[in-house]
Amino acid sequence: MPLRILIAEDESVSRQVLMKHLAPLGQVDLALDGHQAVEAVFASLRAGQGYDLICLDILMPNLDGRAALTAIRGLEEQNGLPLGHGAKIIMTTALRDAGSILGSFGQACDAYLAKPVTREGLFRQLKALGLVAE
Repeated sequence: MPLRILIAEDESVSRQVLMKHLAPLGQVDLALDGHQAVEAVFASLRAGQGYDLICLDILMPNLDGRAALTAIRGLEEQNGLPLGHGAKIIMTTALRDAGSILGSFGQACDAYLAKPVTREGLFRQLKALGLVAE
């Protein structure tokens, strides 16, 4: 079954890399900042679909990825999806410091992938999350 995927990334090269790797897995929607990501999740939940996977950059304009992560998890909860039953969210970011990593997991991300994102690293996470077969 095809996945419903949201890529939230303001930087065009990173967005293109993720799109190249994820497009074969299903329908991919794009958001250029955190506000657009939250709006896309809201619309998808309202339509009764939701996302299977969200790749969320941390350093984005308007609303950063960690604030978007908190908002997305709140929307899922409001729509009857308790923690662990919503989208799998992978933080894709250049930030490698312990505070960013631990903070993201504390806000209920499912995985953390430091840039530059490689196909191997991405698919290792997708397999660990049960989104693609071994």
